Amino acid sequence: MWDFSFSRSVGAILRTLPFVLFRLAVYLGIAFAYLFSVGAGAVVGYGFGHMGGPDGPASGAFWGGAIGFGMVSTALYFAREYILYLVKAAHIAVLVEVLDGKDIPNGQGQVKYGAAFVKTHFGEASVLFGVDQIIKGVIRALFGIINFFTSFLPIPALQQLIRFVEAIIRMSLTYVDEVILAYLIRTRTTNPWNTAKDGLILYAQNYKTILKNAVWLSIFLWGLTFLLFVFLLGPAAAIIALVPGHAGLGLWVLAIALVFAWSIKAAVLEPLAIACLMQVYFKVIEGQTPDPEWDQRLSGASKKFRELADKAGKWVHGPAVPSPGTAS
Repeated sequence: MWDFSFSRSVGAILRTLPFVLFRLAVYLGIAFAYLFSVGAGAVVGYGFGHMGGPDGPASGAFWGGAIGFGMVSTALYFAREYILYLVKAAHIAVLVEVLDGKDIPNGQGQVKYGAAFVKTHFGEASVLFGVDQIIKGVIRALFGIINFFTSFLPIPALQQLIRFVEAIIRMSLTYVDEVILAYLIRTRTTNPWNTAKDGLILYAQNYKTILKNAVWLSIFLWGLTFLLFVFLLGPAAAIIALVPGHAGLGLWVLAIALVFAWSIKAAVLEPLAIACLMQVYFKVIEGQTPDPEWDQRLSGASKKFRELADKAGKWVHGPAVPSPGTAS
C-alpha cells in the first residue's frame, strides 16, 4: 500500500524530540499571538462600539478581532522565510542525518546543529526562501503535466469525483518542496539551484511511486488535523466566552480552533509526514540520474523551472560543504 516504514519515521521524530519541542514552542507561540490579538482587538472594538448604535459593541468586537487577526497574519507573511530557514529546514537537516543512521546531538544542541547545517548550505534565509518558492512554482506546473484525470471524458456524473480526487492530489504535493530541500542537504550541495533542479527532475521521473505514498499521507495527516480541530472547538469557545461582546464572535471560535490545530499539525504531524516521504524519495531515486526528457518537459511547461536553471548557471560555486558538526 505504501513504501515507507511508519515506525522508522516515528523513531526519527522521537530522536529529534528537542527540535519537535522547539517547533511546538514556535507554532504555539504563533497561535497564542493570534489568540491575544483577537482578544485584545475585540475588547478595544467592544469599547469603541458603545459610541455606535445598539449593535455597536458586538460589531466593534468582531471588527476589532478581525484587525488583530490581520495584524498577526501580516507579521507572519513577512517572517515566513525566516520561519522556513530557522525551523523547517533546520529540522529537515537533522532528520536527514537520523534517517541516514548518523549521530546527532541531544538536547538544545540539536537545534543549533540543524541551524549550522542550513547556514552552511544556503548562507542566508533569502537564498533558501528563493529556492523553496521556485520549487513550489515548478510543482504547480508539474501537476498539470502528470494530471492523468484530463484523459477522462467530460461526463457530468464524474466531474465532482474527479475534482475531489484532484484536490487530494494537489494537497499531497504540499511537502514536495521539503523533500527536495532534504535532497539538497543530503547531497551536500554547493549549488542549491542546480541541485534543486536535479531533485525536481528525479521527483518527476518517479512521480507515480512518490505520489501514491503522498496521497495516503495527506489523507492521514488532514484526517488527524480535522479531529484536532473538532476537539479544540470546546476550549476555543470557552476562551471566546470570556471576551466582552462574545455573542458576535462565533466565527472566531472556528478561527482559534483552526489556528491551534494548524500549529500542532505544523509542529508534530508535518515532520512525521516529511520523514515518511523522505524515505520513499531517497529509496526510489537511488542510483538514478536526471532524465533529459523530463528536463525538457519541465522546461517547456514551467517558467519557474527555466528560472531555476538560469539561477543555477549564475551561481558562484563555493567550497565543498563540511559536516554540520564542523560548520562554523
